[in-house]
Amino acid sequence: MKLFVALTTALLGGYLFQLIHIPIPWLLGPMIAVFIGSNMFKERYAWPTPIRNAGLIIVGYTIGLSMTATALHEMAIQLPSMLLMTLLLMLLCVLLAYFISKLSRINFKTALLGSIPGGLTQMVILAEETEGINLTIVTVLQVIRLMMIVISVPLLVFSPIMGNQHTVETLIQSVTTATASWGALTPNIFIFAVVSISCALLGNKIKFPTAFLLGPAFSTAIIQLLGLHGPALPTSLINAAQIMIGIQVGLMLKPAQLNNKIQIISLAIGSSLVLLLGSFGLSFIFMQLHDISKSTALLSLAPGGMDQMGIIAHEINANLSVVVGYQLFRTFFIFFAIPPLLRMFFKYSATKKIIRNSPS
Repeated sequence: MKLFVALTTALLGGYLFQLIHIPIPWLLGPMIAVFIGSNMFKERYAWPTPIRNAGLIIVGYTIGLSMTATALHEMAIQLPSMLLMTLLLMLLCVLLAYFISKLSRINFKTALLGSIPGGLTQMVILAEETEGINLTIVTVLQVIRLMMIVISVPLLVFSPIMGNQHTVETLIQSVTTATASWGALTPNIFIFAVVSISCALLGNKIKFPTAFLLGPAFSTAIIQLLGLHGPALPTSLINAAQIMIGIQVGLMLKPAQLNNKIQIISLAIGSSLVLLLGSFGLSFIFMQLHDISKSTALLSLAPGGMDQMGIIAHEINANLSVVVGYQLFRTFFIFFAIPPLLRMFFKYSATKKIIRNSPS
Protein backbone atom coordinates (compact mmCIF):
# COMPACT_ATOMS: atom_id res chain seq x y z
CA MET A 1 0.00 0.00 0.00
CA LYS A 2 2.83 2.42 0.91
CA LEU A 3 4.53 1.69 -2.40
CA PHE A 4 1.26 2.41 -4.25
CA VAL A 5 0.89 5.74 -2.41
CA ALA A 6 4.46 6.73 -3.33
CA LEU A 7 4.00 5.75 -6.98
CA THR A 8 0.64 7.54 -7.28
CA THR A 9 2.08 10.70 -5.71
CA ALA A 10 5.07 10.53 -8.06
CA LEU A 11 2.91 10.10 -11.17
CA LEU A 12 0.73 13.05 -10.16
CA GLY A 13 3.84 15.17 -9.56
CA GLY A 14 5.35 14.17 -12.89
CA TYR A 15 2.14 14.86 -14.78
CA LEU A 16 1.74 18.26 -13.10
CA PHE A 17 5.34 19.27 -13.88
CA GLN A 18 4.88 18.16 -17.49
CA LEU A 19 1.62 20.13 -17.67
CA ILE A 20 3.28 23.37 -16.50
CA HIS A 21 6.35 22.80 -18.69
CA ILE A 22 8.97 22.23 -15.96
CA PRO A 23 12.23 20.73 -17.33
CA ILE A 24 12.76 16.95 -16.82
CA PRO A 25 9.27 16.65 -15.27
CA TRP A 26 9.47 12.92 -14.59
CA LEU A 27 12.50 13.37 -12.32
CA LEU A 28 11.71 16.67 -10.58
CA GLY A 29 7.93 16.13 -10.32
CA PRO A 30 8.09 12.82 -8.44
CA MET A 31 10.97 14.07 -6.29
CA ILE A 32 9.16 17.22 -5.08
CA ALA A 33 5.72 15.58 -4.78
CA VAL A 34 7.02 12.65 -2.72
CA PHE A 35 9.13 14.95 -0.54
CA ILE A 36 6.07 17.05 0.31
CA GLY A 37 3.73 14.08 0.69
CA SER A 38 6.05 11.98 2.85
CA ASN A 39 6.65 14.87 5.25
CA MET A 40 2.95 15.74 5.50
CA PHE A 41 1.75 12.16 5.87
CA LYS A 42 4.48 10.32 7.74
CA GLU A 43 4.80 6.53 7.60
CA ARG A 44 2.55 6.30 4.54
CA TYR A 45 5.32 6.19 1.95
CA ALA A 46 7.84 3.49 1.07
CA TRP A 47 10.04 2.82 -1.93
CA PRO A 48 12.18 -0.33 -2.08
CA THR A 49 15.83 0.28 -2.88
CA PRO A 50 15.86 -2.44 -5.61
CA ILE A 51 13.37 -0.37 -7.64
CA ARG A 52 15.65 2.68 -7.37
CA ASN A 53 18.55 0.47 -8.39
CA ALA A 54 16.62 -0.69 -11.47
CA GLY A 55 16.26 2.96 -12.48
CA LEU A 56 19.99 3.49 -12.00
CA ILE A 57 20.73 0.49 -14.24
CA ILE A 58 18.62 2.00 -17.01
CA VAL A 59 20.35 5.38 -16.68
CA GLY A 60 23.74 3.63 -16.49
CA TYR A 61 23.02 1.81 -19.75
CA THR A 62 22.08 5.11 -21.43
CA ILE A 63 25.31 6.68 -20.17
CA GLY A 64 27.28 3.70 -21.44
CA LEU A 65 25.89 4.21 -24.93
CA SER A 66 27.64 7.60 -25.06
CA MET A 67 31.04 6.20 -24.02
CA THR A 68 32.31 5.44 -27.51
CA ALA A 69 35.98 5.13 -28.51
CA THR A 70 35.94 8.78 -29.64
CA ALA A 71 34.40 9.90 -26.35
CA LEU A 72 36.91 7.96 -24.25
CA HIS A 73 39.78 9.43 -26.25
CA GLU A 74 38.39 12.91 -25.61
CA MET A 75 38.17 12.15 -21.88
CA ALA A 76 41.83 11.08 -21.82
CA ILE A 77 42.89 14.32 -23.50
CA GLN A 78 40.94 16.37 -20.93
CA LEU A 79 42.25 14.52 -17.87
CA PRO A 80 44.40 17.48 -16.62
CA SER A 81 41.38 19.79 -16.90
CA MET A 82 39.23 17.27 -15.02
CA LEU A 83 41.71 17.19 -12.15
CA LEU A 84 42.02 20.99 -12.04
CA MET A 85 38.26 21.60 -12.03
CA THR A 86 37.66 18.91 -9.42
CA LEU A 87 40.31 20.33 -7.08
CA LEU A 88 38.93 23.87 -7.44
CA LEU A 89 35.42 22.60 -6.67
CA MET A 90 36.70 20.69 -3.61
CA LEU A 91 38.47 23.84 -2.37
CA LEU A 92 35.21 25.76 -2.63
CA CYS A 93 33.48 23.01 -0.62
CA VAL A 94 36.09 23.24 2.15
CA LEU A 95 35.59 27.02 2.36
CA LEU A 96 31.81 26.58 2.52
CA ALA A 97 32.16 24.01 5.30
CA TYR A 98 34.37 26.43 7.25
CA PHE A 99 31.77 29.22 7.03
CA ILE A 100 28.91 26.84 7.89
CA SER A 101 30.76 25.74 11.04
CA LYS A 102 31.44 29.37 12.01
CA LEU A 103 27.84 30.50 11.41
CA SER A 104 26.28 27.63 13.35
CA ARG A 105 27.00 25.17 16.14
CA ILE A 106 27.84 22.46 13.62
CA ASN A 107 31.40 21.21 14.04
CA PHE A 108 33.73 21.51 11.04
CA LYS A 109 33.98 17.74 10.45
CA THR A 110 30.20 17.42 10.15
CA ALA A 111 29.97 20.51 7.92
CA LEU A 112 32.77 19.21 5.68
CA LEU A 113 31.21 15.77 5.17
CA GLY A 114 27.88 17.46 4.46
CA SER A 115 29.39 19.85 1.90
CA ILE A 116 31.37 17.51 -0.37
CA PRO A 117 29.26 16.95 -3.51
CA GLY A 118 28.57 13.85 -5.52
CA GLY A 119 29.19 11.25 -2.84
CA LEU A 120 26.10 11.06 -0.63
CA THR A 121 26.38 7.33 0.10
CA GLN A 122 30.12 7.43 0.67
CA MET A 123 29.94 10.51 2.92
CA VAL A 124 27.15 9.00 5.02
CA ILE A 125 29.12 5.77 5.46
CA LEU A 126 32.25 7.77 6.38
CA ALA A 127 30.18 9.83 8.82
CA GLU A 128 28.98 6.64 10.53
CA GLU A 129 32.59 5.50 10.95
CA THR A 130 33.94 8.84 12.24
CA GLU A 131 33.66 9.92 15.86
CA GLY A 132 32.03 13.28 16.59
CA ILE A 133 29.92 13.44 13.40
CA ASN A 134 26.20 14.31 13.38
CA LEU A 135 24.87 11.82 10.83
CA THR A 136 21.47 13.50 10.49
CA ILE A 137 23.01 16.87 9.66
CA VAL A 138 25.39 15.31 7.12
CA THR A 139 22.47 13.59 5.39
CA VAL A 140 20.29 16.70 5.39
CA LEU A 141 23.09 18.94 4.04
CA GLN A 142 23.84 16.40 1.31
CA VAL A 143 20.22 15.81 0.29
CA ILE A 144 19.25 19.51 0.30
CA ARG A 145 22.30 20.29 -1.83
CA LEU A 146 21.38 17.50 -4.23
CA MET A 147 17.76 18.67 -4.46
CA MET A 148 18.79 22.31 -4.91
CA ILE A 149 21.21 21.40 -7.70
CA VAL A 150 18.78 19.04 -9.43
CA ILE A 151 16.07 21.73 -9.35
CA SER A 152 18.24 24.76 -10.16
CA VAL A 153 20.47 23.32 -12.88
CA PRO A 154 17.62 22.38 -15.27
CA LEU A 155 16.03 25.82 -14.82
CA LEU A 156 19.39 27.47 -15.48
CA VAL A 157 20.22 25.21 -18.43
CA PHE A 158 16.87 25.95 -20.07
CA SER A 159 17.10 29.69 -19.43
CA PRO A 160 18.13 32.32 -22.02
CA ILE A 161 21.41 32.72 -20.08
CA MET A 162 22.57 29.36 -21.40
CA GLY A 163 21.14 29.87 -24.88
CA ASN A 164 18.65 26.99 -24.54
CA GLN A 165 15.23 28.45 -25.22
CA HIS A 166 13.61 25.26 -26.44
CA THR A 167 9.90 24.85 -26.01
CA VAL A 168 8.70 21.64 -24.41
CA GLU A 169 7.38 20.49 -27.79
CA THR A 170 10.81 20.96 -29.39
CA LEU A 171 12.44 19.16 -26.48
CA ILE A 172 10.08 16.21 -26.75
CA GLN A 173 10.74 15.98 -30.48
CA SER A 174 14.52 16.01 -29.94
CA VAL A 175 14.31 13.30 -27.30
CA THR A 176 11.98 11.19 -29.42
CA THR A 177 14.34 11.27 -32.38
CA ALA A 178 17.21 10.22 -30.09
CA THR A 179 15.32 7.26 -28.63
CA ALA A 180 13.81 4.15 -30.14
CA SER A 181 10.58 2.22 -30.33
CA TRP A 182 10.12 -0.93 -28.29
CA GLY A 183 10.34 -3.08 -31.41
CA ALA A 184 13.80 -1.75 -32.28
CA LEU A 185 15.29 -3.01 -29.02
CA THR A 186 15.51 -6.68 -29.96
CA PRO A 187 17.58 -8.78 -30.15
CA ASN A 188 20.67 -6.88 -28.86
CA ILE A 189 18.93 -5.46 -25.80
CA PHE A 190 18.78 -8.93 -24.18
CA ILE A 191 22.57 -9.22 -24.24
CA PHE A 192 23.04 -5.71 -22.85
CA ALA A 193 20.36 -6.27 -20.19
CA VAL A 194 21.91 -9.50 -18.89
CA VAL A 195 25.42 -8.04 -18.83
CA SER A 196 24.31 -4.71 -17.29
CA ILE A 197 22.33 -6.34 -14.49
CA SER A 198 25.09 -8.87 -13.81
CA CYS A 199 27.78 -6.18 -13.63
CA ALA A 200 25.59 -4.04 -11.37
CA LEU A 201 25.02 -6.93 -8.93
CA LEU A 202 28.67 -8.01 -9.05
CA GLY A 203 29.87 -4.43 -8.52
CA ASN A 204 27.54 -4.04 -5.55
CA LYS A 205 28.80 -7.31 -4.03
CA ILE A 206 32.44 -6.19 -4.20
CA LYS A 207 31.52 -2.71 -2.84
CA PHE A 208 32.25 -0.90 -6.13
CA PRO A 209 31.19 2.79 -5.91
CA THR A 210 27.68 3.48 -7.26
CA ALA A 211 27.71 -0.01 -8.76
CA PHE A 212 24.15 0.08 -10.10
CA LEU A 213 25.04 3.11 -12.22
CA LEU A 214 28.70 2.54 -13.15
CA GLY A 215 28.45 -1.23 -13.64
CA PRO A 216 25.98 -0.96 -16.54
CA ALA A 217 27.76 2.13 -17.90
CA PHE A 218 31.17 0.44 -18.09
CA SER A 219 29.86 -2.89 -19.35
CA THR A 220 27.77 -1.21 -22.05
CA ALA A 221 30.75 0.85 -23.17
CA ILE A 222 32.99 -2.25 -23.34
CA ILE A 223 30.46 -4.29 -25.33
CA GLN A 224 30.06 -1.43 -27.81
CA LEU A 225 33.84 -1.12 -28.16
CA LEU A 226 33.88 -4.82 -29.02
CA GLY A 227 31.56 -4.10 -31.95
CA LEU A 228 28.01 -4.87 -30.74
CA HIS A 229 25.56 -1.98 -31.20
CA GLY A 230 23.48 -0.97 -28.19
CA PRO A 231 19.93 0.15 -29.08
CA ALA A 232 18.60 3.46 -27.76
CA LEU A 233 15.81 3.20 -25.19
CA PRO A 234 12.19 4.37 -25.66
CA THR A 235 11.23 7.65 -24.01
CA SER A 236 8.69 5.91 -21.76
CA LEU A 237 11.37 3.66 -20.28
CA ILE A 238 13.71 6.61 -19.62
CA ASN A 239 10.83 8.44 -17.93
CA ALA A 240 10.13 5.37 -15.78
CA ALA A 241 13.77 5.31 -14.67
CA GLN A 242 13.55 8.98 -13.69
CA ILE A 243 10.47 8.23 -11.58
CA MET A 244 12.24 5.34 -9.83
CA ILE A 245 15.16 7.61 -8.89
CA GLY A 246 13.10 10.72 -8.11
CA ILE A 247 10.91 8.97 -5.53
CA GLN A 248 13.95 7.72 -3.62
CA VAL A 249 15.54 11.19 -3.52
CA GLY A 250 12.28 12.73 -2.30
CA LEU A 251 12.07 10.25 0.58
CA MET A 252 15.62 10.88 1.77
CA LEU A 253 15.01 14.33 3.24
CA LYS A 254 13.40 14.28 6.69
CA PRO A 255 13.62 17.77 8.24
CA ALA A 256 11.58 16.66 11.27
CA GLN A 257 14.67 14.87 12.63
CA LEU A 258 16.62 18.12 12.96
CA ASN A 259 17.17 20.50 15.82
CA ASN A 260 17.49 24.15 14.74
CA LYS A 261 15.70 23.22 11.51
CA ILE A 262 15.41 26.74 10.13
CA GLN A 263 19.08 27.56 10.66
CA ILE A 264 20.41 24.29 9.23
CA ILE A 265 18.07 24.27 6.24
CA SER A 266 18.85 27.94 5.53
CA LEU A 267 22.60 27.26 5.66
CA ALA A 268 22.15 24.21 3.44
CA ILE A 269 20.19 26.18 0.86
CA GLY A 270 22.58 29.14 1.01
CA SER A 271 25.70 26.97 0.66
CA SER A 272 24.08 25.07 -2.23
CA LEU A 273 23.43 28.32 -4.06
CA VAL A 274 27.03 29.46 -3.49
CA LEU A 275 28.27 26.09 -4.74
CA LEU A 276 26.06 26.42 -7.82
CA LEU A 277 27.37 29.92 -8.49
CA GLY A 278 30.91 28.64 -8.05
CA SER A 279 30.25 25.85 -10.54
CA PHE A 280 28.74 28.37 -12.93
CA GLY A 281 31.90 30.48 -12.67
CA LEU A 282 34.17 27.46 -13.17
CA SER A 283 32.17 26.52 -16.26
CA PHE A 284 33.36 29.74 -17.95
CA ILE A 285 36.97 28.80 -17.21
CA PHE A 286 36.21 25.36 -18.61
CA MET A 287 34.85 26.91 -21.80
CA GLN A 288 38.09 28.85 -22.25
CA LEU A 289 40.09 25.62 -22.02
CA HIS A 290 37.92 23.59 -24.41
CA ASP A 291 35.52 24.30 -27.25
CA ILE A 292 32.24 23.25 -25.64
CA SER A 293 28.81 24.78 -25.06
CA LYS A 294 27.74 26.60 -21.89
CA SER A 295 25.27 23.84 -21.05
CA THR A 296 27.85 21.08 -21.45
CA ALA A 297 30.32 23.00 -19.27
CA LEU A 298 27.79 23.64 -16.48
CA LEU A 299 26.43 20.08 -16.46
CA SER A 300 29.98 18.72 -16.37
CA LEU A 301 30.84 20.75 -13.26
CA ALA A 302 27.44 20.90 -11.51
CA PRO A 303 27.82 19.32 -8.05
CA GLY A 304 24.84 17.02 -8.44
CA GLY A 305 24.55 13.30 -9.02
CA MET A 306 25.99 11.87 -12.21
CA ASP A 307 22.69 10.18 -13.02
CA GLN A 308 20.70 13.42 -12.77
CA MET A 309 23.22 15.43 -14.80
CA GLY A 310 23.37 12.63 -17.36
CA ILE A 311 19.58 12.68 -17.70
CA ILE A 312 19.57 16.46 -18.23
CA ALA A 313 22.44 16.27 -20.75
CA HIS A 314 20.56 13.58 -22.66
CA GLU A 315 17.38 15.66 -22.72
CA ILE A 316 19.00 18.81 -24.16
CA ASN A 317 21.41 17.01 -26.50
CA ALA A 318 24.47 18.34 -24.67
CA ASN A 319 27.81 16.55 -25.14
CA LEU A 320 26.92 13.56 -22.98
CA SER A 321 30.38 12.00 -23.14
CA VAL A 322 32.04 15.15 -21.76
CA VAL A 323 29.39 15.57 -19.04
CA VAL A 324 29.64 11.95 -17.97
CA GLY A 325 33.45 12.03 -18.17
CA TYR A 326 33.76 14.96 -15.77
CA GLN A 327 31.05 13.70 -13.44
CA LEU A 328 32.60 10.22 -13.50
CA PHE A 329 36.08 11.56 -12.72
CA ARG A 330 34.77 13.59 -9.78
CA THR A 331 32.78 10.58 -8.53
CA PHE A 332 35.89 8.38 -8.53
CA PHE A 333 37.97 11.16 -6.97
CA ILE A 334 35.43 11.57 -4.17
CA PHE A 335 34.98 7.85 -3.62
CA PHE A 336 38.64 6.85 -3.67
CA ALA A 337 40.70 9.96 -2.79
CA ILE A 338 38.51 12.00 -0.43
CA PRO A 339 37.79 9.40 2.32
CA PRO A 340 41.47 8.55 3.06
CA LEU A 341 42.40 12.25 2.89
CA LEU A 342 39.60 13.13 5.31
CA ARG A 343 40.59 10.32 7.68
CA MET A 344 44.18 11.61 7.68
CA PHE A 345 42.95 15.16 8.31
CA PHE A 346 40.61 14.12 11.14
CA LYS A 347 43.34 12.01 12.74
CA TYR A 348 45.80 14.91 12.51
CA SER A 349 43.24 17.32 14.00
CA ALA A 350 42.50 14.95 16.88
CA THR A 351 46.21 14.44 17.62
CA LYS A 352 46.83 18.17 17.50
CA LYS A 353 43.92 18.79 19.88
CA ILE A 354 45.27 16.21 22.35
CA ILE A 355 48.72 17.79 22.27
CA ARG A 356 47.26 21.26 22.76
CA ASN A 357 45.13 20.18 25.72
CA SER A 358 47.80 18.08 27.42
CA PRO A 359 49.61 19.65 30.39
CA SER A 360 53.02 21.04 29.49
